[in-house]
Amino acid sequence: MNVSICKTALPQCVSDAAVVGLFAGEQPAGPAAEADRATDGLLSKLIQRQEITGKKFELTPLLAPPGIATEQLLVVGLGEQAKFDAGVAFRAAAVAAKQLAGKSRAKAAFFLGEMQAKETENAIAGAIVGCHGQDIYRAEKKRFPFGELLWAGSDEAAVFRGQVLGESMNLTRRLVNEPPQEIYPESFATRAADVAKQCGLECEIWDQPRLEKERCGSLLAVARGSARPPRLVILRYNGGKTGSPALALVGKGVTFDSGGLSLKPSESMLTMKCDMAGAATVLGAIHAIARLKLPINVVVLLGRVENMAGPAAYKLGDVLVARNGRTIEVHNTDAEGRLVLADVLCVAVETGAAKIIDLATLTGACVVALGTETVGVMTNDQPCCDVVLESAQRCGEPAWQLPMFPDVYDEIINSEVADIKNVGDGRWGGAIAAAKFLEQFVSGKPWTHLDIAGPAFLDKPKPWLDGGATGCMVRTLVEAADRFSSS
Repeated sequence: MNVSICKTALPQCVSDAAVVGLFAGEQPAGPAAEADRATDGLLSKLIQRQEITGKKFELTPLLAPPGIATEQLLVVGLGEQAKFDAGVAFRAAAVAAKQLAGKSRAKAAFFLGEMQAKETENAIAGAIVGCHGQDIYRAEKKRFPFGELLWAGSDEAAVFRGQVLGESMNLTRRLVNEPPQEIYPESFATRAADVAKQCGLECEIWDQPRLEKERCGSLLAVARGSARPPRLVILRYNGGKTGSPALALVGKGVTFDSGGLSLKPSESMLTMKCDMAGAATVLGAIHAIARLKLPINVVVLLGRVENMAGPAAYKLGDVLVARNGRTIEVHNTDAEGRLVLADVLCVAVETGAAKIIDLATLTGACVVALGTETVGVMTNDQPCCDVVLESAQRCGEPAWQLPMFPDVYDEIINSEVADIKNVGDGRWGGAIAAAKFLEQFVSGKPWTHLDIAGPAFLDKPKPWLDGGATGCMVRTLVEAADRFSSS
C-alpha cells in the first residue's frame, strides 16, 4: 500500500472515500469543520439531531455528500477529547479502515484532525492494520486493502513511522494467520531469513544437529514428537555503537501445539497455529526497528518447534537437562512453551545482551487473570519492566504487571526428582509459575516476560479488527527499543 501525505483540503480531495474524525460533545473542528461548511452545515444538523454523537468508534457513512469531491464521507467518533490518546487513535483509524475495506477502493483519505506525532503514527498503523483481514485463503475476500492511503495533517517522519509499524504488525499477523501446514519450524526459519535479507540483518539458523551439539535438551525434547525438525533462529541488528550490549528479544515459536501426550481437546487445539505468536511478534518488531534505523543493537532469538504426540514424544515423568544444566521434571507436556524458552533464554544470556524481553502465548492462566485484551508482565528487574509498561501505555496496548515475590512463588516449581518441574502446584498462580520457571534460565540478567496468550489472537472480530492474529505488542517493543536507545 502506498502511504503519502494529503496536501489537499478535505472538500477538494478526490478519493473513493474520506474519513473525518469528530469528538464527542464537540462541534466540528479542523477538517470536520471544513466538511461542515462545504456541505452547508450537514454535520452540524446531524449532530443537532443526535444522528452523529462522536461516541468512540461510532461510524456514520455519508454517500456523495454535496460540496465534497469524495464519493463517501465516513465520520468516525473519537470519544471524549480529554481521553484521546494513541490507543484510541489506533482503534478509531482501524475501525474506519475496516469499514471501508469491505469493498475495493483505489484511494482512501484520512482527515482525523490535529494530533501529536505519537497519536498520528499509531493512527496510520491502525488504518493499515484495519483494512487487512485473515481471509488469506478465501476465494471471495472480505477485506480489500486500499491501493493508496492519503493522510492529512502530518509530516513525512510520522507518516513513515506509522506505515512501518502497520506493515510490521501485518507481517506478524500474516505469519500467525497462516495454517500450520504452511508455517512449521523450517518454513518459519526461511521466512525469518527472508526478513533478515530485506532488512540487512545478520541471520544464523541452528538446525537439529547444531541444537544437539549446543545441548538444548529442553527444546529438543518438545520437538521429539513431531516429524518436523526444530530450529533456532538468531537475528542481529547493529544500529547502536559498536560493542555496546544489545537488547535481546526472545519469542516462543511453537508452530502448532497439540498438547503432546497431555493432548488438548479439539476446541482448544483449533487455534493452536497461534502458539508461535511470540516469535512472530518479535520478528515483526525487529522488522520495524531495522527499517526505522533505531540507534540500538538488538539480538532476536526465535525457538521453533511443533508439539506433537508422535511415537518419540516426551513423556510425563521425563527429566530433561536444559542448556544451563538445570534438570526439569515434566509434569505436563502441554506446558511446553516454557521448555522451549528455557534453552533459548540461555542462548540469549550467552550473547552478552544487557536486557532480555521474552514474549509468549504461554498460559491460559494469564487469560483467566487478565482477560483477553491485557498482556501479563512479569520481571526480575523493575527499571527494565517500567520501560516496557510505559511503552505499552504510550502505544495504548493494555498491559499489567503480576507479582514475582520470591518468598511466595519460588517454591511452587520445586521438584522432588529434579531441580524444578515445568508446572506449579495445582491451578493457582499458573502464569506466575511459568514466569518463575523462565527466571531460572536468565542468570540474573535484567529480564521482562510478556504473556500475550489473551490479546495475540481474536476468536471473534472486534470493531477495529477481524478475528485472528492481532499483532499486539509490536508497537510496544519498537517503542521500548527506542526508549532504551536513548537511556
